[in-house]
Amino acid sequence: MSNENTKIVLGKNQYGKAEVRVVKITRDTDRHEIEDLNVTSQLRGDFDAAHFDGDNGHVVPTDTQKNTVYGFARDGVGSPEQFLIRLANHFTGEFEWVTGGRWEAEQYAWERIIAAGEGHDHSFVRKGQEVRNAVVVKDGDAIQVISGLNDLTVLKSTQSGFVGYPKDRFTTLAETTERILATDVSARWRYNPEAVANGSVDFNKSYDDVKALLLEGFTEGYSYALQQTLFQMAQKVLDAHAEIEEIRFSTPNKHHFLVDLTPFGLDNPNEVFYAADRPYGLIEANFQRESISPDNDAWDGITGFC
Repeated sequence: MSNENTKIVLGKNQYGKAEVRVVKITRDTDRHEIEDLNVTSQLRGDFDAAHFDGDNGHVVPTDTQKNTVYGFARDGVGSPEQFLIRLANHFTGEFEWVTGGRWEAEQYAWERIIAAGEGHDHSFVRKGQEVRNAVVVKDGDAIQVISGLNDLTVLKSTQSGFVGYPKDRFTTLAETTERILATDVSARWRYNPEAVANGSVDFNKSYDDVKALLLEGFTEGYSYALQQTLFQMAQKVLDAHAEIEEIRFSTPNKHHFLVDLTPFGLDNPNEVFYAADRPYGLIEANFQRESISPDNDAWDGITGFC
């Protein structure tokens, strides 16, 4: 039985325009540059009247948010992180009732097509290694920046095994000291807010270096489990970048099973495999410094990360 006198209040909420595709071509010389983003803008603030009374006086249209993305792109993107910070500062500065929000971007990389031995001035091909992403969360004056990548597929053909695990009546997996280790790396890392605020972070340089360290860490040493390899990757990043406070991984174990070739009268000296796409192990982990700044719920809404 309903109680007409029940007091209902508005909890956490945000709204905006999702997945605004914007491509910026810089053509101030004959050699053009391309920046390709997928941007989501979500505002937080005083929106009680819109929810309870249908009063849109504080509702900045999502179409306006979309157009702002395009307008800001006219001046260039730079890094996705800085582009999102510009959007965050604009919306919280332009509309006094907007106290914060969440801005997210994926960036798609392009490289020049090689023609006559050189990179072409205005013809490009999409790079396929990974998708770069960024999230900016603003609450009042505090800004949190989370950078990352996904779909970075890596494989090592040896120096990996899996032994010593508990076994029960449902265990059929055989122990091995020689296996293929492969995964699609999704990683996100959060910057120290003070480093962001004082402008000491070069986000493009940091991204390139973190990606290189992750790849290098994947190659190093014998892997007893994907969990251990993730720790090695995280340690390289955190040792090299004092401005990064934590790094989180979501990594499916892309299983490769040895094919039995004996029915065909053939041996298989660990060379022919079946690459299974499902089901798969899913390994997720968060590695952080022993003492870090509060994240102020910056991770909210980022799925697939612990």
